[in-house]
Amino acid sequence: MKKSLLIIIAILSTTSLLVAGCSKAATTIEEIPLVRSETVKINSLGENANYSGEVRGRYETQLAFQVSGKIIKRNVDLGSKVIPGDVLMEIDAKDIQQNVNISSAQVSSAQSQLQLAAINLERYRTLFEQGAVSRAQLDQYQNNYEVAQAAVRQSSAQYTQGSNQLGYSTLVADSEGVISSVSAEAGQVVSSGQALLTLVKDGEREVEINVPENRVDGLRKAEQIQVTFWALPNVTVQGNIREISPIADKVSRTYKVRISLVNPPPGINLGMTANVIVAQTGGQQATYIPLSAIYQTGDAPHVWVIVNDVVTLRSVKVGAFGDNKVQVLEGLQDGDNIVTAGVQKLHEGEKVRK
Repeated sequence: MKKSLLIIIAILSTTSLLVAGCSKAATTIEEIPLVRSETVKINSLGENANYSGEVRGRYETQLAFQVSGKIIKRNVDLGSKVIPGDVLMEIDAKDIQQNVNISSAQVSSAQSQLQLAAINLERYRTLFEQGAVSRAQLDQYQNNYEVAQAAVRQSSAQYTQGSNQLGYSTLVADSEGVISSVSAEAGQVVSSGQALLTLVKDGEREVEINVPENRVDGLRKAEQIQVTFWALPNVTVQGNIREISPIADKVSRTYKVRISLVNPPPGINLGMTANVIVAQTGGQQATYIPLSAIYQTGDAPHVWVIVNDVVTLRSVKVGAFGDNKVQVLEGLQDGDNIVTAGVQKLHEGEKVRK
């Protein structure tokens, strides 16, 4: 009996030790912090960059009516070539014409009233000089004459305004070029100032590209820009940066850039697909990492780098900020695994889980 009790105690002791050991192991696992991480990819600012773009006109004009109305005629299509004076669209001008007719009649009536007032004024001026009428009577006819003059000016102004609006009922090309977009059809009611057509003026051609925000600064320092065209495989044209948009697109977070073409050959047409090759200066390495990965100690920024599941603090040199990211110019290597969340809770040499 005593022997059996000793066996049971031995078994229970062994079990307790095993449970305690497992519990201790579990506790050890739980104590290893779980972190979020990402692998660093370094981009060389000195490498060539390629951007897909589209051939655009140097001067593009959005055309619109200056009056509201219903479109009754559209005389151009996408790609139509136009010259100055060509009528591109017309809107229903019946109401405008009616107003012009009314204004014309008002001008005629006002002019008749002015003629009558002038005759009466002259007659009463003669009578006043003869002493037949009083000064007050003469002043009354002088006032009538001035009122008639004002009525003529007012009705003439209304007639001129109506005539201008009648002219605005036709949309006319102001220069030679090509229609690159059409956004209205006959029967559609449009408002004044609403863009309906895009006219690309004949002349200089450009290429428009979209550049990521981390490439804009390098683009400004480009040593050389070459442009090739998908439809013209044997053509390469030198380019110059003419314009960089100061504001990034809200969705794509890219900047529109216009590249002017130097001595382009014939055959480069609007809408062609272009490839812009940018040779950039330097050789500086840079990458963008989340702002949450930066661990600030004093004035110096650092990043936790994971090596063999152990974190070590590394000093970095940062550049531009934007869109919750920061540019790192020095301190990181391509392929480094860095902590991107919870950096304030870590300690040098601490073991972590990913």
